Amino acid sequence: MADARGSESATVDGDRPAGDERRPGIDGPLGFAVVTVSGDRGIEDDEPTGEIVSAVEAADHEVAVRERIDASHDNVQSAVSRLVDRDDVDLVVAAGSTGIEPSDVTVEAVRPILEKDLPTFRYAYAIRAIERIGTRAIGGRTEAGIVDGVPVFCLPGNAEATRLAIEELIEPEAVRLVATARGDEDDD
Repeated sequence: MADARGSESATVDGDRPAGDERRPGIDGPLGFAVVTVSGDRGIEDDEPTGEIVSAVEAADHEVAVRERIDASHDNVQSAVSRLVDRDDVDLVVAAGSTGIEPSDVTVEAVRPILEKDLPTFRYAYAIRAIERIGTRAIGGRTEAGIVDGVPVFCLPGNAEATRLAIEELIEPEAVRLVATARGDEDDD
């Protein structure tokens, strides 16, 4: 369903145990918010976020919410801000509108609300992307950081790119990143 702002969402109610306020100690699966940022792809036909959902579920985590928003600065910024405030969301992954076209706004919308930057994610992603697609990777951008104790990742709207990022970089570190961002684990 689309709303007046060009958003479409599908919420999966991840039943959290009573008293599980913002998941201290993180016992159990993480809750992911998966966002399609696009003017022309819907949730059902979005292969890039479909790859994210598949990887999240294969790792025995949960998709707490999946939605599509139009690629505008305000839509992206308000969606990320709203999602990090949800009790069932431990990590946000947005895919789309990260390139270098004038209409690509995700990185610019998210960067100002990041409280902590995760630059190594960008570097690690770039290295892997160059290994796979060569110099074409120069035109791709990613962003990652922490907003209100919640890791947020911005990925290209390409299925191969999202699969690489979620399977090789995000999911293997997700539990540790969430725990550390919340102060539940020391960051080495």
